[in-house]
Amino acid sequence: MKLEGIKVLDLSQYLPGPHLTMMMADHGAEVIRIEPPTGEPTRAIGCFHDDMTVWFRNTHRAKQSVVLDLKKPEAVEAFLRLAAQADVIVEAFRPGVVERLGIGYSKVAAINPRIVYCSISAFGQTGPNAKRVAHDVSIEADTGVLSLNVDAQGNPMMPCVPTADVCGGMMGLAGVLMALLRREKTGRGDYVDISMQDGLVSWLVNVISPVFAEKRDLNPAEERSLGGNAFYRIYRCADGRNLTLGGSEIKFVENLLSALGRPDLISLCKLPPGSGQDPVKLFLTDAFAQQPLAYWEAFLSKLDLCWAPVKGLKEALDGEHIRARGMRLEFPDGQIHLGNPIKYSNEPAQVLPVAPALGEHTRSALKAVGYTGAELDALARAGAIGA
Repeated sequence: MKLEGIKVLDLSQYLPGPHLTMMMADHGAEVIRIEPPTGEPTRAIGCFHDDMTVWFRNTHRAKQSVVLDLKKPEAVEAFLRLAAQADVIVEAFRPGVVERLGIGYSKVAAINPRIVYCSISAFGQTGPNAKRVAHDVSIEADTGVLSLNVDAQGNPMMPCVPTADVCGGMMGLAGVLMALLRREKTGRGDYVDISMQDGLVSWLVNVISPVFAEKRDLNPAEERSLGGNAFYRIYRCADGRNLTLGGSEIKFVENLLSALGRPDLISLCKLPPGSGQDPVKLFLTDAFAQQPLAYWEAFLSKLDLCWAPVKGLKEALDGEHIRARGMRLEFPDGQIHLGNPIKYSNEPAQVLPVAPALGEHTRSALKAVGYTGAELDALARAGAIGA
């Protein structure tokens, strides 16, 4: 497997860091999750399946759990002994916390110059907002993304997917892998500073044109990819279901409008997004409202066209294609996992559907770096480690 032999220490919580390290674990990395005595918060968030939450199981599979109370010096020493033999550390505390605890990059790099140390935070390690605490929705709001996700009255809506969180994890994964690749040539690791906001800003490439070119804010109802284009919109069917048109290339416009008997409207779709395309939007709104979704699925499937029905999440995850791609995995014991999206022809990911009990590997992991049974007993009595 691609990451066999890579040892990762994961200090992060919730979503960005745990998702990053799970992706590495699926591809063969040894991931040791350093949990506080109270445990990873997602052990208790959301729905339980059997004796474990779905969230925790889908971010912590194939990991080891080591409990360290890093407020105690004995636990810090134990962490540094683990870090001396690690390849990657991922943390997501507020900037400055790991330095205050005595486990920051400079401390670790002094004993292990090959370490790749990744810090994920809301706004990064530098800048005026570096010390601000935030979760996904606040980052989306501060970045301007939430202002584009609006209802019919223009009011911002709660996001359904934690884009900033997941983007931060993906940027972190890319940064870690690049640093590991470079280490093969230089023999030295690096420090990776990942801001979830930075990652989200970098994803704005398809919507920033008005800001940079015309020095104006966006009006979502009039913009190309936010509803201003007749062929990049959501339309309601007669049965209350919805479908999307998702490709505004003229060849697709010609295919659909010709099939619907309105080739006269094709020229309007060559106009800029906005009110000039309103006649096309009105026609398509009325046309799609005449028949149920099943009718349109049969009709549109015969055309070369970018479109899709709006599915519920259960309907989507039950779908044949997602199953065929290995993105919904069902195991004999009844566990269901999301798959790994990084596909290789050689050495593909192996999803091991076993998530650790809290502190399950504390003693075995510390024995592997030289602690004796008596020393571990002493650490336990001091409250530095958990069983």
